Amino acid sequence: MDYKDKVISVQQAVDLVQSHDYIVTGLGASTAHAFFSHLHTAADRLRHVTISTCLPMADYPCFNDPAYRDSFLHDSWFYNAATRKAHKSGSTSFVPNNLHFAAIRRLNHKQPRIYIGTAAMPDSHGYVSLSCSNTYEVQMIEAADIVILEINPNYPRTFGDLNVHLSRVHHLIEVDYPCPALPYIEPNDKDRKIGELVAGLIHDGDCLQLGIGGMPNAVAEALKGKKDLGIHTEMLTTGMMELYKSGAVTGARKQIHKYKMVCTFIMGSEELYAFAHDNPGIEVLAGSYVNDPYVVGQNDNMVSINSTIEIDLTGQCASESLGSTQFSGTGGQTDTAVGAQNAKNGRSFICLYSTAMVRNPQTGEREEKSKIVPQLMPGAAVSLSRNDVDYVVTEYGAVRLRGTNIRERVELLISIAHPKFREDLRQQAIALGIITA
Repeated sequence: MDYKDKVISVQQAVDLVQSHDYIVTGLGASTAHAFFSHLHTAADRLRHVTISTCLPMADYPCFNDPAYRDSFLHDSWFYNAATRKAHKSGSTSFVPNNLHFAAIRRLNHKQPRIYIGTAAMPDSHGYVSLSCSNTYEVQMIEAADIVILEINPNYPRTFGDLNVHLSRVHHLIEVDYPCPALPYIEPNDKDRKIGELVAGLIHDGDCLQLGIGGMPNAVAEALKGKKDLGIHTEMLTTGMMELYKSGAVTGARKQIHKYKMVCTFIMGSEELYAFAHDNPGIEVLAGSYVNDPYVVGQNDNMVSINSTIEIDLTGQCASESLGSTQFSGTGGQTDTAVGAQNAKNGRSFICLYSTAMVRNPQTGEREEKSKIVPQLMPGAAVSLSRNDVDYVVTEYGAVRLRGTNIRERVELLISIAHPKFREDLRQQAIALGIITA
């Protein structure tokens, strides 16, 4: 099928936008970079256009310039550095969600007039691969009145349920920018200690979900001696690719999607994108499926590994906000933590440093504070409830909270807090009535 008759310019795509439109774009690398780099040029004629993003990997004037607040409203399923900056402009707001319900519940609220995202180049059969994400993209394409894709020769062609026939696409924009890559974060000593503790509780044949950053990278490094690991994860990372290349990942013991690395989006290095290109061993499937706790639990020995910002002495995990300030998002933390515990021999890990350097608002100096706290910061969002927490790991140890009472939890969590905060934590727990003396 010749796709050329569907090709339009970026300007022509922007010209299709009308006041009060609702526009959705793809997650991460699937954000329509050329379109959003140009959309602000139409601000003078537009009012109250709502845009939904998730982890956009660049700053765009339509999001972060206060001058465009009357023209563009920005909603995001997950904050990152770009979105946190945009939030300060006053036009950006967070959409609370568990990832597997992100599209479904958003569509219950409002329907997009325009979906615009990225894709690999069309193949000889008239299909385009959405390449790096199907977290919610196909669901939004099916709901949108107008579908526009930026087709890019630098994007990997991937497999799964994210291949869309050109008959379902109204317009194409030919672009040639690099697929946005994330730098590898080298683990530090704390990361490696936590990685070793987690790896000691993971067995040959386990099926993994883990994220990105120094701590997950350390876990991946520590697992390279394992055998027959599987991957069922929301995010396919460079660390997982390295695990596969080391021979640790085969998927041979999975119950569903055997021998396949299953994810809902891909984000990492240029090498990762090259690895994913035309790789039938990778399936990029809908987030509503991959992150459904029922589906997650169908693989025996499922292991979910996530991080948190702080945890209170009863086990509540605040993983997405600093008090009332939105920092990231729930993403798939609840989905995968609950799903893993649904599995036969499944386990869920929450990992965090025992302390953080926090600026004192009175002195302006940074002070070391415990990340295990008697009570969460005022306004903190609870991403994982105390009912759903399992293992908690710091550089001082790993404890299991599943099935424990509050007194037991207090003692277990204090045991992995930084030693200099342990007695104070105990005294505060007594003073607050969490435990008795």
